[in-house]
Amino acid sequence: MIRETRFLISRRPYAVDLTSLRGGLRETPRGSSYRGRIGAVWFRRRKGVTVACIGTLWDFQDTAPTSAVEFLERHTDGRYGGDCDGRWDGERYWGAQEPAVIEQHLALLRPMLANYPNIPDGFDGWWKF
Repeated sequence: MIRETRFLISRRPYAVDLTSLRGGLRETPRGSSYRGRIGAVWFRRRKGVTVACIGTLWDFQDTAPTSAVEFLERHTDGRYGGDCDGRWDGERYWGAQEPAVIEQHLALLRPMLANYPNIPDGFDGWWKF
């Protein structure tokens, strides 16, 4: 991924929580592999409506990264995009079914969409493939 200083929705950027990187090495038939996940938020357009999304970015890498930035810089395959856990379009929520998780998501997504295209506090962006 490449970090950009300017937001362009057409480039499908992500803002990430650099403190949220989780993962570990796993043995595979071809050797060891690191599987990592990092929390992210992003804006997209759906049928002409801007939506705010929350979820994760994941990747398999040959070795464990030393930092979240290194993980992102080595993450070059963006064909799957982010795994969306929740989405807010200003009227409707899509995502989790547990009330506590819905409340957590909306506490972030509502102000995020209202402050479009600003990065929410605690996130670093914008990262694109």
